[in-house]
Amino acid sequence: MALVIILTTFFVIILAPSQPCQTPDDFVAATSPGHILIGGLFAIHEKMLSSENYPRRPEIQKCFGFEISVFLQTLAMIHSIEMINNSTLLPGVKLGYEIYDTCTEVTVAMAAALRFLSKFNSSKETVEFKCNYSSYTPRVKAVIGAGYSEITIAISRMLNLELMPQVSYESTAEILSDKIRFPSFLRTVPSDFYQTKAMAHLIQKSGWNWIGVITTDDDYGRLALNTFAVQAAANNVCIAFREVLPAFLSDNTIQVRINQTLEKIIAEAQLLHVLKNVTFSNGRNSFHFDAHGDMNTGYDVLLWKEINGHMTITKMADYDLQNDVFIFTGQETKKEFRNLKQIQSKCSKECRPGQMKKTTRSQHTCCYECVNCPENHYSNQTDMDHCLLCNNKTHWSPVGSSMCFEKEVEYLNWNDPLAILLLALSLVGIMFVLAIGIIFTRNLNTPVVKSSGGLAVCYVILLCHLLNFVSTGFFIEEPQDFTCKTRQMLFGVSFTLCISCILMKSLKILLAFSFDPKLQIFLKCLYKPIPIIFICTSIQVVICTLWLIFAAPAVGENVSLPRVVILECEEGSIIAFGSMLGYIAILAFICFIFAFKGRKLPENYNEAKFITFGMLIYFIAWITFIPVYATTFGKYLPAVEIIVILISNYGILCCTFFPKCYIILCKQETNTKSAFLKMIYSYSSHSADSLAVSHVSLDSTNSNIIMTNQDSCGKSAASKKSKDLQGQAFSHIYQQNATSVCKTWPRKRISSI
Repeated sequence: MALVIILTTFFVIILAPSQPCQTPDDFVAATSPGHILIGGLFAIHEKMLSSENYPRRPEIQKCFGFEISVFLQTLAMIHSIEMINNSTLLPGVKLGYEIYDTCTEVTVAMAAALRFLSKFNSSKETVEFKCNYSSYTPRVKAVIGAGYSEITIAISRMLNLELMPQVSYESTAEILSDKIRFPSFLRTVPSDFYQTKAMAHLIQKSGWNWIGVITTDDDYGRLALNTFAVQAAANNVCIAFREVLPAFLSDNTIQVRINQTLEKIIAEAQLLHVLKNVTFSNGRNSFHFDAHGDMNTGYDVLLWKEINGHMTITKMADYDLQNDVFIFTGQETKKEFRNLKQIQSKCSKECRPGQMKKTTRSQHTCCYECVNCPENHYSNQTDMDHCLLCNNKTHWSPVGSSMCFEKEVEYLNWNDPLAILLLALSLVGIMFVLAIGIIFTRNLNTPVVKSSGGLAVCYVILLCHLLNFVSTGFFIEEPQDFTCKTRQMLFGVSFTLCISCILMKSLKILLAFSFDPKLQIFLKCLYKPIPIIFICTSIQVVICTLWLIFAAPAVGENVSLPRVVILECEEGSIIAFGSMLGYIAILAFICFIFAFKGRKLPENYNEAKFITFGMLIYFIAWITFIPVYATTFGKYLPAVEIIVILISNYGILCCTFFPKCYIILCKQETNTKSAFLKMIYSYSSHSADSLAVSHVSLDSTNSNIIMTNQDSCGKSAASKKSKDLQGQAFSHIYQQNATSVCKTWPRKRISSI
């Protein structure tokens, strides 16, 4: 019986459209009565004949171009309904159908949709206009079709009036997934979104980025093209050209898959809701509609290959749209898929790692030039749009690099030749200090040592020089917080103590050989060695302590250099650092003034003159240090300060102690008490005569009164000379010398060294 119905339907479908449509029943391709009617829309014919009449009449024209594949789909629907009717699935309910041939034309399909929407059991097939179709019973309860997306979009908008369920077997336009515009539409094929995504993925896997696109001029083709263009751009694929063909071209070589038909027909109520939640299987896979009304099926990846002049189509893989992967049917097809990469379809050669793409003036992003990454940039993949920036604090990279290299940490270490040289100079200085200490200790009671302030003062100054030489060692090796804090404090305090002691020596020399009573009184009041040394040094200690408390030096990393990280000590506060050095400079300047005042001492014991030279060396060294330190950077920055410390330390040490050591070792005949007193007496006599003459000249100019008798003064000096030569104490010499000028300067003066 079923076979007879199918054969009858075949002749009805073939012959009916060949004649002009006279009545609505003539328009039906196939029909069967039942309690529930299911509509069907199939493009059994390829085209509809154009009207030869002019003007055109509003009537359905003839169709031509029989499509056997679509006809088989129609028979599959009929067969499925007959199987349900012959089963116990719906007892007491018979399913019927009305199947229409759309002739691949929207107008014909809309005419069929009007028939579906007509009122059920109405004597006249009319569609009533209502504001609310909730109680309206249409002729058909559900529609299967149509195939083409353009037809389906038009039909679905009409069926939405009554929310009539529509299930398409071929319409894949992405817009149909919009449930706001198409709430009653379902389909058994995936959306074009996944198809275009799979195509873009396949092209990317094949290593192509320069392709052409051919599409049809209809809703399906245009929407698919727009979606594919977005997916291609996301995968860095450029569309070189786009060719749009007329819609509905027939191509018998394209295999059309017969869609899955309904397995169950359920009750009339809530049909749309139940359809959205139905799940069925074909024995291997389970299928269901998602939230957008799309079926969770994938795609077959087909390879078109010409062999001996004939085009063959081979299935290569299945595309799993949920996991976005290709599932190959075998190793042979997988190998065939890999061979696709051998086909070159690129506008430009790919850029290797270490290069980036530089877009040319072309409108396509796939046409570009490859340029090397600049310094401190890298690219670790092919065809990168831009180079990545290395972490400049810890890494670097050369031009055209595919990776970043870790920066080398540098500092002034013990193995550096300059550091070895500076350490050797420091050790030599320490040996000089120890040698001078030994020489002074062994010649403790000699006039030279006594005139230097005694062994205690010499030991303090030598200890300061020793600490200054030792402090240079803290500027070498890897900086630590302890060494950063210690090196500046040790140098600052020890150098201040050294300058303070030399300042007291300068003041003492000036006091001993000053014959100006007013200046002498002032110097006597000022000359308090221990309190002054303590106060001067304490001020520096306070400066260093505040420095440590509020802005202590610490270890820092200098990352300004491109390939290395300089590990260095950051001073913490430039103001504190400058205050420490500035305070030492102030003490050195005062010391220089006092020493300069007393530079005309006896030549063999002229310590003030050498102190002046030592202070000049200090000033020259540190004035040069300021611009050099400010403009120098890198690991040799600490070496600059070491050099300045060594220069100033050597300058003061040599000018202070080397002349005395020379007298002790090489001129021992002048390092005796008698020679010393003789030299002092000669200097004192010369100074007294000069003062007397100067005073007489001054008085004669101002008052024309001569009160000085140079002859008597000479006799008095001669009478006293014999006593001096007899080894009188140095204090008596000054006392008697003062007496010789008593008429000129009536003030008592006591001086000693």
